[in-house]
Amino acid sequence: MTVTVEQVTEALKGVVDPNTQKDLIAGRSARNIRVDAGEVAVDVELGYPARSQIDPIRRQVIAALRALPGVDNVSANVYQKIVAHAVQRGVKVLPGVKNIIAIASGKGGVGKSTTAVNLALALANEGASVGMLDADIYGPSQPMMLGISGRPESRDGKSLEPMEGHGIQASSIGFMIDLDTPMVWRGPMVTQALEQLLHQTHWRELDYLVVDMPPGTGDIHLTLAQKIPVTGAVIVTTPQDIALLDARKGLKMFEKVGIPILGVVENMAMHVCSNCGHVEHIFGQGGGERMSKDYDVEYLGGLPLDIRIREQADSGNPTVVADPDGPTAEIYRRIARRVAVKIAEKARDMSLKMPSIVVQNT
Repeated sequence: MTVTVEQVTEALKGVVDPNTQKDLIAGRSARNIRVDAGEVAVDVELGYPARSQIDPIRRQVIAALRALPGVDNVSANVYQKIVAHAVQRGVKVLPGVKNIIAIASGKGGVGKSTTAVNLALALANEGASVGMLDADIYGPSQPMMLGISGRPESRDGKSLEPMEGHGIQASSIGFMIDLDTPMVWRGPMVTQALEQLLHQTHWRELDYLVVDMPPGTGDIHLTLAQKIPVTGAVIVTTPQDIALLDARKGLKMFEKVGIPILGVVENMAMHVCSNCGHVEHIFGQGGGERMSKDYDVEYLGGLPLDIRIREQADSGNPTVVADPDGPTAEIYRRIARRVAVKIAEKARDMSLKMPSIVVQNT
């Protein structure tokens, strides 16, 4: 009995990607199905960073196809392919950067920068090329969190080479000033500095550029919405009502300017006592989930209030690199994968493929 392409396709409908919750046919991941007598081969394309997911999905595919009668051997080529996706209208894509993710919060002190750096590192850990833009001009913290010191170089006299920490390309005003130098600037100077950091950094073929936004909904956020091609935004909050109040304002701001909300991350969701293991919801419970339901956006996950997260970020070795096998790092990786999946489900950016139309007098 010889297996058919139709039978292989039907079998692949039973293989569900645990990250997208779609089968490989409905999710358009299965490609180039080949059948030659008892030999079956298939390519599976994942649109998100998937280093830790490739082998498990390959095993699922092989098991499903080997169960078909007449199949002697299965070859499953599972790989990731990250492409550029659509941004807000009227904004040009950034050379060398496929997707820009804004990490924002309405309120300061909710752990936004710590969340941003760990999500960036988690995306890199899963096989993506990642950059970090520290958009908090008044209070840059990414140089310390990424353990980077020194000044950036300029090889052409026009653009700056990004600094690097833990495999992440980074640009921050913090690389250009002393640690104790305050940025006493008015709004126009701040927005100009942000644009220069973004456009005059020589980003090297990034799959994702994570932007660590300042708190609030001020000039930088408006510049981001009007001039920077943002693929989507992640809102970071705590369960506390006062933090949720400001987080809701941040979410509505992105909605008004046409930037999709990829989801909500609830930081400091609970505290686990390091001595007895008792779980206590110091800042309240379920606020992030309620906010997600109210605005019909995805709740990406909750992170604990843990002294080690703070200590690791302050030391320049954030949790994802300091304790990669720990439970908190796994939460960050799960959230990062989900963010990447949400981006992969968006429409692709076709602006670079559109032909130029030139009208000439003949």
